[in-house]
Amino acid sequence: MSVRELVVLGTASQVPTRHRNHNGYLLRWDGEGILFDPGEGTQRQMLRAGVAAHDLNRICVTHFHGDHCLGLAGVIQRINLDRVPHEITAHYPRSGQRFFDRLRYATAYRETVGITEAPVAADGTLARTGGYTLQARMLSHPVESYGYRIVEPDGRRMLPERLAAHGIKGPDVGRIQREGELGGVSLDDVSETRRGQRFAFVMDTRLCEGVYALAEGCDLLVIESTFLDDDEELAVEHGHLTAGQAARVARDGGVRHLVLTHFSQRYTDPDEFERQARAAGYEGELTVAHDLLRVPVPKRR
Repeated sequence: MSVRELVVLGTASQVPTRHRNHNGYLLRWDGEGILFDPGEGTQRQMLRAGVAAHDLNRICVTHFHGDHCLGLAGVIQRINLDRVPHEITAHYPRSGQRFFDRLRYATAYRETVGITEAPVAADGTLARTGGYTLQARMLSHPVESYGYRIVEPDGRRMLPERLAAHGIKGPDVGRIQREGELGGVSLDDVSETRRGQRFAFVMDTRLCEGVYALAEGCDLLVIESTFLDDDEELAVEHGHLTAGQAARVARDGGVRHLVLTHFSQRYTDPDEFERQARAAGYEGELTVAHDLLRVPVPKRR
């Protein structure tokens, strides 16, 4: 059975706290695992969450500030220690190649697994698989930063009443799906488009075109909300979003489930992030993330 869920490994911005680890997010997408922004302590958080190195297929780093990448060294070494048998691909801003190299080879270890490096240098498609397309869009932060978006190809939803009306049943249902036509009946006559699911991961950034493009039409949007709205000027200065700004992006983009994360340690009441997101007009499903939380991707529309 396919599983599509977000496993939250850490939710703190800049520095970890007693209750929040540095960033770290694993997206389980059917049989693949995509690790986003492994900050310091991610390897241990993976153990606590029941995530193994064998679960990883891709690592996506938005930018090279420490709270988003310092865990790379431990995660990569664990991949090698556990002798993961399949290919693992790493995406990260090409401008930060020297940081990736330093983290990958931070200490001596036996390299048994080849990590495929696929740095990002511009907006566009990074990979196509049978289950999804991985895209990147540049964000607005003091260092080069990219957000990531996963788009499932559209499929077909068979309509039982139309199949029955045309007398199509049993093995013939599979046949018309494969061949597109059966006895003068087209696939369009007995089915409709099933929209593919969409996921986006947006970290450190001011409001910009990339934020809106990544969020558009998402079933699940994971987005930073480092600051509360009273500190919007501070957010803009440091290249971040507020809870209200993140919520308005989700509202305008038709996001079904919004996950707020990457919280400044200056705030002690996480419920205020939800209150401000609701005040901004977002009416969909809303989660204020905490460490080791699991968030399912919403069922297809």
